[in-house]
Amino acid sequence: MTKNITPYKNSKRGKKQQITKMFDTIAGEYDSLNRVISFGIDIKWRNKVVSLVKKKKPNNILDIATGTGDLAINLANTGAKKIVGLDISKGMLEIGKEKIRSKQLSDVIDMQIGDSENMPFSNESFDTITVAFGVRNFETLEKGLKEIFRVLKPGGIFIVLETSVPKKIPFRQGYFIYTKLLLPLIGILFSKDKKAYSYLSNSAAKFPCGEAFNNILRKVGFINVKDQPQTFGVATIYKASKK
Repeated sequence: MTKNITPYKNSKRGKKQQITKMFDTIAGEYDSLNRVISFGIDIKWRNKVVSLVKKKKPNNILDIATGTGDLAINLANTGAKKIVGLDISKGMLEIGKEKIRSKQLSDVIDMQIGDSENMPFSNESFDTITVAFGVRNFETLEKGLKEIFRVLKPGGIFIVLETSVPKKIPFRQGYFIYTKLLLPLIGILFSKDKKAYSYLSNSAAKFPCGEAFNNILRKVGFINVKDQPQTFGVATIYKASKK
């Protein structure tokens, strides 16, 4: 399981503490390197998530592992009255807050520091919950998903955008060449944290994608679980709801 994959193998810290340190370190470079790594396609994927959310016309949204707020900012286009962005990295949140101020969205988006596996929210608080490229960083995947289920309102939707491994040839082979060789090289050349991008590629490759993740969602209690592979399967959008 992904909980055993950590950024710093020789560290005595738990995964959660290591993830916090990693994202605090790379916060300043994260947005620009993200565009390079995904060739900018991640913007298209986030827009698809926003389109799915907009159909539900939510009053309030929780964006978990919000990072620098890219998805939270895009979700303002749904017309939601309140959006909460939650993340454990203070460094990522500070950059996100500045982006939100510059777009004059501070009245709509509230960035909060917090643990996605132990959230400071009451049961059934949010109409919609989203996570983009964050669930594979949970220390205990099932525990984090149970917390999400707890704070989601009945009838609400949960949408996940996460990396996945293509199934078809030659995309599968190309994916492994890129993630195992080129992605770590980008980290070595351009990142302040040389191990961060090796971790990101390793955790993506080991994440239980597709039907395996669908089954975990069902086990937690979600219904109407569907997955939508994106761009030859290098990412997947998962949609589920609460009865």
